[in-house]
Amino acid sequence: MTSLTQRLRELGLELPALTPTYGAYVPARRAGNLIYVAGQLPRKAGALMAAGPVPSACSPEQARAAARFCVINGIAAAASAAPSVDSIVGVVRVGAFVASDNGFTDQPKVADGASEMLLEIFGERGRHARAAVGVNVLPAGASLEIEFIFELAEK
Repeated sequence: MTSLTQRLRELGLELPALTPTYGAYVPARRAGNLIYVAGQLPRKAGALMAAGPVPSACSPEQARAAARFCVINGIAAAASAAPSVDSIVGVVRVGAFVASDNGFTDQPKVADGASEMLLEIFGERGRHARAAVGVNVLPAGASLEIEFIFELAEK
């Protein structure tokens, strides 16, 4: 089986440095063989990639693409609480929050950007349970925020 480090390299992906949290919490916390990751915004090189409600300020396609960066940020956060990045072997659950205009109901299509990315990275171990929810506003005016539960290799 390919290590997570190798798979990220094959996909041309690099884990970013952690960004500071917005409050009195940690980016990720381990409990047994699970790592719970706090909500991740779509930041690339510190800049927000998608802002405002979908679809009036951010297209569903743009939000879907930005969801992929939430995944990379989520893996980086998980790695901060894991013995090593390569000990992360799968995904258990994803929670996607999409800042949505009234009447917008395609939150699952936006969340698919993250879900498909997780399958690209982890293969079958990337299959996960998921919630995709519309909300009226998110921190920093982001269009989406995604939380994760990752699985660690058994000792």
